[in-house]
Amino acid sequence: MTDRTIRVLIADDQMMVREGFSVLLNAMPDIEVVGEAVNGREAVGKVRELTPDVVLMDIRMPELNGIEATREIIAADGTSKVLVLTTFDLDEYVYQALRAGASGFLLKDASARQLADGVRVVAAGEALLAPSITKRLITEFSKLSDGPRLMPQAQAAYGELTDRETEVLVLIAQGLSNAEIAGHLVVAESTIKTHVSRVLVKLGLRDRTQAAVFAYEARLVTPG
Repeated sequence: MTDRTIRVLIADDQMMVREGFSVLLNAMPDIEVVGEAVNGREAVGKVRELTPDVVLMDIRMPELNGIEATREIIAADGTSKVLVLTTFDLDEYVYQALRAGASGFLLKDASARQLADGVRVVAAGEALLAPSITKRLITEFSKLSDGPRLMPQAQAAYGELTDRETEVLVLIAQGLSNAEIAGHLVVAESTIKTHVSRVLVKLGLRDRTQAAVFAYEARLVTPG
């Protein structure tokens, strides 16, 4: 439980989805829905106006889709995190949204508890990555490119990683938490947090989600 209220913006062109999620989230003592948007363009504007902690972002919206809206929100260098909403777990658009800077994705049929927990995880700066789904998603769609898909800045800096940092990057991509990585490598969790921070800084990546995408695209992790 966080010590402060998590402020959420819901961006979806379906009124029933917006209203349903608003009711579920506002029922939580630590979450407040501060605004709604009916398309990506409006979402970008309301993020600028309201500075929410988390944006629940639908992908298929008019005027500006969720991928472009996510890219604009992240490029604005704000503090808002984007949590993508999707109907299908194998959705190429979700993969593109993760590459654009989204912190994770959630299925629209998620329970109230899953929705609230997802918002809390992303607000805390963690990635919402269900390992089994994420492996299928990223490995499936990373095969579709006709050319290199590696994030240019990360590709250029990859050689700067130490062996241990590369090992941590691979474990992040496999969906392990800091505590699980620490147990696997038999080191303190604080040490892993330091390694994760260095990996993100060296590769110029925003968060663990982009680190996982990069690891798959660099073929550091193979389908399992």
